[in-house]
Amino acid sequence: MKTSKSGVTRRRLLQAGVGAVPALALGTGPTWAATREPLVSGVVPAALKSFDDMMKKYIAEREIGCAQLAVARKGKILLARGYGTYSVRNAQNVPILARVQPTSLFRVASLSKHITSAAIMRLVQDGKLSLSAPVTTLLGLSAAADPRLAQVTVLRLMQHLGGWDTAVSKDRLWMDHTISAALDVPLPIGHADIIRYSTARPLDFDPGSKMVYCNYGYALLGRIVEKVSGTSYESYVKQKLLAPAGVTRMRLGRSLRAESPTGEVNYVSKFTSKSVVDASGTVVPYPYGGFNMPNQDANGGWTASAVDMVKFAMVYDAAGPVLNATSIAKLFAKPETGVTSGGSWYGGGWWVRTSGSGINTWHSGSMPGTFTYLARLSGGISYCATFNRREEEGSPDFDVIDPLLSQTARAVTSWPTADLTSKYF
Repeated sequence: MKTSKSGVTRRRLLQAGVGAVPALALGTGPTWAATREPLVSGVVPAALKSFDDMMKKYIAEREIGCAQLAVARKGKILLARGYGTYSVRNAQNVPILARVQPTSLFRVASLSKHITSAAIMRLVQDGKLSLSAPVTTLLGLSAAADPRLAQVTVLRLMQHLGGWDTAVSKDRLWMDHTISAALDVPLPIGHADIIRYSTARPLDFDPGSKMVYCNYGYALLGRIVEKVSGTSYESYVKQKLLAPAGVTRMRLGRSLRAESPTGEVNYVSKFTSKSVVDASGTVVPYPYGGFNMPNQDANGGWTASAVDMVKFAMVYDAAGPVLNATSIAKLFAKPETGVTSGGSWYGGGWWVRTSGSGINTWHSGSMPGTFTYLARLSGGISYCATFNRREEEGSPDFDVIDPLLSQTARAVTSWPTADLTSKYF
């Protein structure tokens, strides 16, 4: 599955954050050498051994210390695998290595977007929200700085048609020091500060005129979920989406390693940055305090396992307790801007392309110390891969993992039937 030009641009922008410098002496290298076989956990049926072989080769070549893969077909989880080890502390506070499990938590970055879109559609489905409602009305935002802000609707936010272009005005979710200084407020800044800073500035293009991938738009969607539901974004998602889907482990991530639960892996990056979680000016490993995870929530803040992601992705397969058929269709509908030159389009939190009589949908996620990929194929196959390190120098992760996974899936001649779902839920 190819991506549009905007998708390629996004990946280039994600290669390194603003102000990042190499971490030369922080011990952030890979936890095992490329020539060694990683420790593994979980279940791989013989018929799907090619997936396991592909993952081992991929993480060895990229020197990735922690990874997961989950594969499902027609509502059944068929493969669930953890690769590598990560550091934890035992009861005596001594660091030890723990094996990555199929249920270990990873930051999933922008795979959070389809969850947020599903939350929006659930509110619409329940008659509490309209996709045509302006963000100015819903959140009480002033359009004084740019009257076009009143044309930014819920649907346009979901489809990245809101009018913000990070190539022009940068990504507001990664401008903590700039926003803190501009508003004269201390670090850490919050959503209200980001919104106040952004609302006081003009848009970069007419809303609805083109698609430009925008994290800030999804931050606004999270605030809409809170305003309309009367509860926190995380609580609403857990209650109305995850619980009915049978997913219980997922949670919003935190910025610092000390705040992470025992089952969450370590994240690796060669970059450092000045802390955004306090005003100390301390230089920190980029994945731990170089960006503010709570602010990423609706845009890229969830932590989950690969099996959690493929399990939740099943809510899009058919009408069920989370979404009805109308809601699912709207999430995959073509935007007002039509399709890209490559034949794909961005729906609600998913890239979409027709495939025979059905559709393929997919998304990647990337932030310092994290790369994730989730796809749903028209033949009823879905898979998710998670990694604790993204490529910071070589070929972009998506360009490599996407064809590897799709080619491996196409080469399977006999799919197993044993369902592993009960083993992990």
